[in-house]
Amino acid sequence: MKKKRKLSLMTKRSITGYLFIMPWLIGFIWFYARSLFMSVQFSLSELTVNPGGGYTLDFKWFENYLYAFRVHPSFKQVLTSSLGNMLIDVPLIIFFSLFMALLLNKKFKGRTLVRAIFFLPVILNSGAIQAAMDLARNMMSGGISSASAEMAEAASSGVSVDYYIQMFSALGLPHEAIEYVSGAVSRISDIINASGVQIVIFIAALQSIPGSMYEVAKIEGATAYETFWKVTFPMVMPHIITNVVYTVIDSFADSEVVDLAYKTAFTYNNYGLSSVFSLVSTVVTCLVLVLVCGFIQKRTFYYN
Repeated sequence: MKKKRKLSLMTKRSITGYLFIMPWLIGFIWFYARSLFMSVQFSLSELTVNPGGGYTLDFKWFENYLYAFRVHPSFKQVLTSSLGNMLIDVPLIIFFSLFMALLLNKKFKGRTLVRAIFFLPVILNSGAIQAAMDLARNMMSGGISSASAEMAEAASSGVSVDYYIQMFSALGLPHEAIEYVSGAVSRISDIINASGVQIVIFIAALQSIPGSMYEVAKIEGATAYETFWKVTFPMVMPHIITNVVYTVIDSFADSEVVDLAYKTAFTYNNYGLSSVFSLVSTVVTCLVLVLVCGFIQKRTFYYN
């Protein structure tokens, strides 16, 4: 009798990986792939909603694309600004998330509470919570609401950003670096709000690093600085890729170009042009992901 051929370890891992992504793959084919095909179809057509229900398509081929890039007054500007904000915010969010994860991974009193506070923006940014908070804000016409607004205005007016910009310029720092840092400071609240999930992923990555590596580094006389760059940073590099992908997609979902596509479809009822905006911005985002992830992938260390 012939012996059954046993599967190799790599084959078993591959099968496990395919089974793990199977629910996502089925959902992608069943829901998203059909919507993507319809978006491409709408972008090449002029869609008219019928009074009795349904719609009709009049194929215009690439007229919507030509209109978007040659005639539309704001699409190219909005797309460029959204892409620029994405490229600026992503490194800041990744750096801030890793920095906070290193702090929150240390043992101190109230660590669980502090971790929950940094994750709160993820919960509060959900649609239902935001709607409830907006409703509460509208119902509070004075009192605490107006007082907090006045306090925020007073606090913001008391800081002179120009003074610090002039000071750093006098120190000889490059003008581009000063603009980058000042832009990061002006968006610090947005960076904190967008870092909740990334902090959790980095904390999980830090806790998965074997303690024996730190013990060896300590025995060899490595400083804390050397330990970070030789042990901690290489071990969290795979999770940096995960966080970059999540951050880019999350930034794209909240960008101005998505709002423009939404208004074009549901305010001006131009579904074909709206599909063009969505598809072009999606392609640009995918290209950014391919380039960035390809750059990081070459410098990533995988520990088995």
